[in-house]
Amino acid sequence: MIGSPSRLKVIVAVVASVISGMLVALQSRINGEFGLALGNGFLAALLSFSIGLSILGAVMLTRRKGRQGVVTVARAIRAGDVPWWAVIGGAGGGFLVLTQGLSAGVLGVALFTIAVVTGQTLGALVIDTRGWFGAPRVRLNLWRITGAAIVLTGVFVALDFTPGETELTGVLFLLPLLAGAGTGFQQAVNGKVRTVSGSALSATFVNFLVGALVLGVLFVLALPFTGGPVAWPDTWWLWVGGAVGAFFIAIQVTTVTIIGVLGLGVSLVTGQLMGSVILDAIAPVETSDLHLATVLGAMVTLAGSVMVTLAKKR
Repeated sequence: MIGSPSRLKVIVAVVASVISGMLVALQSRINGEFGLALGNGFLAALLSFSIGLSILGAVMLTRRKGRQGVVTVARAIRAGDVPWWAVIGGAGGGFLVLTQGLSAGVLGVALFTIAVVTGQTLGALVIDTRGWFGAPRVRLNLWRITGAAIVLTGVFVALDFTPGETELTGVLFLLPLLAGAGTGFQQAVNGKVRTVSGSALSATFVNFLVGALVLGVLFVLALPFTGGPVAWPDTWWLWVGGAVGAFFIAIQVTTVTIIGVLGLGVSLVTGQLMGSVILDAIAPVETSDLHLATVLGAMVTLAGSVMVTLAKKR
């Protein structure tokens, strides 16, 4: 078909999207260690998001269309053509990065990612079924229900059969679970911003700007309880989480035009779970080793998530 991407281009886009998902897992590990090193997960999230925002801001300076897109969105909100809540999707991304700094360094990347993917899958399932936030309504069918049940089974396997897990682990697991659910809202409203602005770069910049502002407020509110950083880490790679985030978003913005939202979603989940298991296998965190139950839980969660996603087409 004329205008359709070549098979090679599609394969490259899928591979790049899987790598993008692995980078998401890498960012979780970096920000988790960053939070532990600083002794303040709120500050780690704020710094990581701000670095990503700075990179995007520098790119915006060289892209006139991106700058115009932000102005267009602001005008649309003032005119009432776009609801104000359409631009707060960045709060969901900010909360996800915050949970990285608070819990990924304790849970380990694999368990953390299982929680995020579970939240993503179940949150998207509810939003699609209800048609919330302007998302196209998708009928709930047996395939999607079965997929959701498989996802929950994966969580049960990972949590209940992993040696050494504690009540604290269960509490910390809830944070990325909720953050994952929030990404469904983020994706739905970011789609509105992208449509109005006519630029993926503009939508991404607005997302990071709002996320950084929300994290700044949360950091200030939490400061009396958390205190300042216990130390400023001198390990260079702890500071690159924001850059990694900006990079994998750039990949996703490019590949989604080739393989579509469905293909991107499946590729991302695959990369996230693969990358998290690999990271915990080669460099486990001090507080959590990689166990067979976690690997099995990741595999089951992946199967359920893919089933829920692909069932949209049924």
